[in-house]
Amino acid sequence: MKGKAAARLLVRAIELRSGLTPSSSSRHFSSGSRSFFLDKLARPVPHQISRCGSSRFSSSAAAHVVNSQNSPTDHENHKNDDQQFSNYWGIITKKTLREDGTPWPWNCFKPSDSYVSDTSIDVKKHHIPDAVVDKVALKTVKFLRALSDLFFQERHGCHAVLLETVAAVPGMVGGMLLHCKSLRKFEHSGGWIKALLEEAENERMHLMTFMEVFQPKWYERALVLAVQGVFFNGYFALYLIFPRLAHRFVGYLEEEAVASYTEFLAALDKGSMPNTPAPAIAIDYWRLPSDATLRDVVFVVRADEAHHRDVNHFAADAHLQGKELKDSPAPIGYH
Repeated sequence: MKGKAAARLLVRAIELRSGLTPSSSSRHFSSGSRSFFLDKLARPVPHQISRCGSSRFSSSAAAHVVNSQNSPTDHENHKNDDQQFSNYWGIITKKTLREDGTPWPWNCFKPSDSYVSDTSIDVKKHHIPDAVVDKVALKTVKFLRALSDLFFQERHGCHAVLLETVAAVPGMVGGMLLHCKSLRKFEHSGGWIKALLEEAENERMHLMTFMEVFQPKWYERALVLAVQGVFFNGYFALYLIFPRLAHRFVGYLEEEAVASYTEFLAALDKGSMPNTPAPAIAIDYWRLPSDATLRDVVFVVRADEAHHRDVNHFAADAHLQGKELKDSPAPIGYH
């Protein structure tokens, strides 16, 4: 009887927290389901009533929920609301910690997503166009590069921000279309869905990093909206019709990104731009030393762009040889 009384108290507390009256709650719980719910809660299981993930809701939770009604501060009320919400849906967000036990400050990525960048790259590597398709891709990229240089000139930081808003699109589009193709044809992708989505996320993290240092003006933000709208739809159609050209285009685009970041590094070395401390998000994402600077960030970003260059040229070469990407294992984790 004591267990059932505690269960009734818990149900009533949840109704009060949800703003339900006894009459309105009947619309959510029929008498049969309510009795079943009370019987389940009243079952004498030692130390816990139910378990959701790694969280336990003990029989003392009834008193905890009721007492939270009279919590002295709004903060505690909010905390209790979050706990009740999480227990209701069974989704518990565990607190992430660093290796030293301190809290992990980022929700956008976990410690397992961070990595040490492989900076042993060839910044001058270039695919020599030997087909009409390749020449079209290269000339298109060169034209777009000339326009961006004309607009941004020596503002390397804002140039990098715009570049990343564009560079993060192809991986997402390609991964999405390969995902749909895999579903349609009931076949594996060879890991290319994950590889391309990793590329898109990596480019997005570049943007999140540079946004901590450079704030684009309103007209630059408007330009991003226009460019993204046109580029997303254009690349979507291109990848559907001619994936080889799409990957070759991105390969050349990444070659220009490597060149742009090389110029960025030169400007920092000459002192024409301040070499400010690295943003905290960059230090955690690339596992940089605590005293890292903006130059260190640009250096690892350039390495990432070189890896994306290699991956997309590799994919274009696979199509050139008449293969499907699923027959060529994807370089997963190759940032």
